[in-house]
Amino acid sequence: MSVDLGSEWMKMAIVKPGVPMEIVLNKESRRKTPTAVCLKENERLFGDSALGMSVKNPKTVYLHLQSLLGKKHDNLQVALYQKRFPEHQLQEDPVRGTVYFKYSEEMQYTAEELLGMVLNYSCGLAQDFAEQPIKDAVITVPAFFNQAERRAVLQAARLAGLKVLQLINDNTAVALNYGVFRRKDIDNTAKNVMFYDMGSGSTTATIVTYQTVKTKESGTQPQLQIRGVGFDRGLGGFEMDLRLRDHLAKLFNEQKKSKKDVRENHRAMAKLLKEAQRLKTVLSANVDFMAQVEGLMDDIDFKSKVTRAEFENLCADLFERVPQPVKDALSAAEMTMNEIEQVILVGGATRVPKVQEVLLKAVEKEELGKNINADEAAAMGAVYQAAALSKAFKVKPFLVRDAAVFPIQVDFTRETEEEGIKSVKHNKRILFDRMAPYPQRKVITFNRYNTDFAFDINYGDLSFLTKEDISIFGSLNLTTVRLSGVDGSFLKHADAESKGIKAHFNMDESGVLLLDRVKLGNTISTLFGGGSSEPTPNVTEPVQVFPCCIRHPVFIKRTRQMERPMQRRRKNPKRKAKSLRTSRWNSSSMTFLTPLRTSWRPPKKGQTVKKRRSFSFSWISPFGDPSLTVFLCRLQDLTDRDVAKQEREKTLNSLEAFIFETQDKLYQEEFQLVVSEEEKDQISAKLREASEWMDEDGYTATTKQLREKLSKLKSLSKDMFFRVEERRKWPDHLAALESMLNTSTFFLRSAKMIPVDDQIFTDVELNLLEKVINETTTWKNETVAEQEKRSPQERPVLLSKDIESKLALLDREVNYLLNKAKFAKPKAKAKAKNGTSSDKSNGTSEEKTIPPTEEDPPAKSQAAKPAANDAGEL
Repeated sequence: MSVDLGSEWMKMAIVKPGVPMEIVLNKESRRKTPTAVCLKENERLFGDSALGMSVKNPKTVYLHLQSLLGKKHDNLQVALYQKRFPEHQLQEDPVRGTVYFKYSEEMQYTAEELLGMVLNYSCGLAQDFAEQPIKDAVITVPAFFNQAERRAVLQAARLAGLKVLQLINDNTAVALNYGVFRRKDIDNTAKNVMFYDMGSGSTTATIVTYQTVKTKESGTQPQLQIRGVGFDRGLGGFEMDLRLRDHLAKLFNEQKKSKKDVRENHRAMAKLLKEAQRLKTVLSANVDFMAQVEGLMDDIDFKSKVTRAEFENLCADLFERVPQPVKDALSAAEMTMNEIEQVILVGGATRVPKVQEVLLKAVEKEELGKNINADEAAAMGAVYQAAALSKAFKVKPFLVRDAAVFPIQVDFTRETEEEGIKSVKHNKRILFDRMAPYPQRKVITFNRYNTDFAFDINYGDLSFLTKEDISIFGSLNLTTVRLSGVDGSFLKHADAESKGIKAHFNMDESGVLLLDRVKLGNTISTLFGGGSSEPTPNVTEPVQVFPCCIRHPVFIKRTRQMERPMQRRRKNPKRKAKSLRTSRWNSSSMTFLTPLRTSWRPPKKGQTVKKRRSFSFSWISPFGDPSLTVFLCRLQDLTDRDVAKQEREKTLNSLEAFIFETQDKLYQEEFQLVVSEEEKDQISAKLREASEWMDEDGYTATTKQLREKLSKLKSLSKDMFFRVEERRKWPDHLAALESMLNTSTFFLRSAKMIPVDDQIFTDVELNLLEKVINETTTWKNETVAEQEKRSPQERPVLLSKDIESKLALLDREVNYLLNKAKFAKPKAKAKAKNGTSSDKSNGTSEEKTIPPTEEDPPAKSQAAKPAANDAGEL
């Protein structure tokens, strides 16, 4: 599956064997679902149900969670969120420095937890639509998401129980969808296309180059490469909605129908926001519209006319920001608009006429491209990538070269001494430049280090961002890595020539930075070991990694790589004790302190040997393992509560339906026929009593009480339903039995007429069939006669299950004989001496002998024909 995770809406798509890429329909049969979750004391709602609750009780509904991911409490984005949603309490996490929602002392959730719930819900919708389990997913994220934000999405997916195949930038997913359906138009000539995506929360302009390239694995294939990205984190349709909402609130206050300020009423403002969203959509096609809300506040209705000109005036400064992402994308790609062949609109907010008008002037084109599904392109592109990454599907290759929006560098210091004066020199090495393609690996070599040291992994030059963007960006430090045990390694092998310490970095397909390994490279002279024929024993030297910042951790090594040594220990118990002596868990830094194990072999005389020592790292969780366990348990508890709630609602609905349906059936003709007045009064009284109990206590009763009540009512009316059901089945069952008796009797008569010489059935078999037919006929006649004497209100003696049993017995006997006839071999007849065969039944007739052909055996050519005729008659 794929999840196009937008700030306001999410779209899911699936691909499964035999079914092409397809958008998932939710429970309301809609193609997009609100990214919303509602949490009440004993209830949890998602999607449209949660959005509907935002009008009744906005404090319980959580929206636009993307803007809080990976943000500290003092971030401007957090302050903006608090301003937009004043009904929520945002508290600072004392450990992580991030924020969490506080509804009450018992209900406190982080943005990652809430997003995990939403992703889990999206997975449930996809599984219901696909009618099979789904765990693998590709999730879209904004291209401007930094490392902390990307890891927050990965953590939310982990809480949801999803296996993320890849985080794909939403603009890349759109570009992939566009290219896949235009594969035939892509050739070795580069074609540049700009995608302008204005969604609910942000705007992104992306320049993509399409071209065919040659690969070693699959020959010439189409490729898309992200060349330039420009964005505006705050420019989107939601900000327009908020301004319209505030305008409607101002109009309501000016009408002075209430002494209260509507802006202080959270529920009323939620109603106005919903109306503002509808108003924005309508004004995209009309020049004016009458906004109206019934019972806005204190049972006062609101009604006012709003024009498109007023809307455009409210958002004038927003429309001025429309061209800037285009300029930034061109600057990042080092291109001009003349090199761009087409500008394609994506995202719901691009439907606003003023946005298109301003953008058309900015790009200097005759028209804007609208030949792509603005809402679903990202979801469809992401699911194509999911199919390509999955081993279960084979898709046509389409190469994707994404680009890192933010540069990353390594900063470190080193002491230097010149003319006896010691000083500290600051150094930096660029890991990934702005718009560097990924996935990509890089190696940084640290020379002149023979003692323990540390280095920082930071973001590089962000001068292309505004001051506001940098303040929203957060800390520029990703993490600090400390290496210990280095001095001991060099002192122990002082004769070795140092080749530096190499740190191997990798930016994976999700745009997440990993530090795979750190190696010590030494060249050892031939004097080391002296050419001895005896092997040098294993050398074990401790090497440790201490992260200084756990908020922006680097994926040092994947968890599964860390687990492999543990698996080997289980397979080899003798190795267990030795391994555990050299590894331990450091709870303060949340990482393994893993020693280096190097096996040495004696170098041959005159040979230069390179010795490498590898540092082993583990992934540091943003939550920390103890918190993750707590979150998982808490989410599981909510899931269990949801299941219990659904089971109770199902039982309650079943009880209500049974009461109403049974009360109605008591007056239907077929039920009145089989029930006595006494029984009818008894059942009716119990149903009436249950209905009164439902009105008073039923809706607060437990699932167990509801089941017990339903079970008693079903037991009381069981005999009545049984009699009705039997009478319904009699006509068809008796007709089928009568037909089977006629067929069996005809078959028996035909079988007995087969000549003795050609008979394939034994007397025992035919007699057994005849016995079954006679017994069944007798049972039917007697049982039907007995049933006609009984009252319809008594328990019937003619039972449908007995009829089915008799049918099965007859069918089995006849089928046995039919199968025997099917596989029986015809009997060969004896030949007369004169070469002709005589017919015993008619001595006067003679048959001419047909000479056998070269292809047929002599014995079979004459005997096969009569047997075939007999079989045909049978």
